[in-house]
Amino acid sequence: MTQLKNSTAIKAWLALMLFCVAGAGWAAQVAGTIVQLSGPLMAKRTDGAVRILSMKSEVESGDTLVTEKNTYAMVKFIDNSEITLKPSTTFKVENFAYDADKPDGDNASFNLVKGGLRSVTGLLGKRNKEKFSLKTPSATIGIRGTTFIAEWVEPTEQAVAFAAAERQAWLMASTAGLGDAYPLQPLMLAQANIPQPGSQNTLVPGLYVQVIDGMINLTNKGGTQNFAAGQFGYTATFVQPPVIVPQNPGLKFTPPPVFSQSTGPTSSTTPPKSNAVDCEVR
Repeated sequence: MTQLKNSTAIKAWLALMLFCVAGAGWAAQVAGTIVQLSGPLMAKRTDGAVRILSMKSEVESGDTLVTEKNTYAMVKFIDNSEITLKPSTTFKVENFAYDADKPDGDNASFNLVKGGLRSVTGLLGKRNKEKFSLKTPSATIGIRGTTFIAEWVEPTEQAVAFAAAERQAWLMASTAGLGDAYPLQPLMLAQANIPQPGSQNTLVPGLYVQVIDGMINLTNKGGTQNFAAGQFGYTATFVQPPVIVPQNPGLKFTPPPVFSQSTGPTSSTTPPKSNAVDCEVR
């Protein structure tokens, strides 16, 4: 009987130790915290569980964040970088790892599945810019220490038809305006598939970028293109070379004014623990 009790006690102790180790491992997966939010925000874990996030909710490596049609959401990561999501955006934190004392372990891999965002570089991007990557359906974005906006416009039958009509009208107007001085320019524009500037309602399907500070590069099977502060870029598909757009083609990024206020520094190792209770659906 004594041996049975001892065996049970040992098993309970081992179970407790495993629980503690698992808990420590789970805590290490925290990537950042929600610091600004204007509406409903969901996070889908790798195991399929869905959480409704609120202010101060933690975002974990592997989470897929989904904003509703009127929701802006700002995530402050543990390296003090910030990503603000636009409404109707799907964004995955594929892998995020940062330790102030272990730069070799840096990793910031994201995936913009749908919608748009604004990214502000933090400590990880400043010391290991090559460890940052933002995947999109048509190109991968790399940074050189920067603030930028990216938006992926999904191709739909209605959008393609409307954009094609606007594009043709713009090319015809460009041809008339150029006259005989640059006869090849409209053909070059058409071949490059550059979206017409000034469209405020419907953007041509594809990836758009705007560099506010620093520099980024877009890379896909068509090639690599650098974009500096003040420049706009575009690529339609993963095989279409990225190109510089002469002016803003219609990108909009207007989060609530409160999003512009400083959120204060975050710990370089782990974000503050949330006091909010998330709703989890399995």
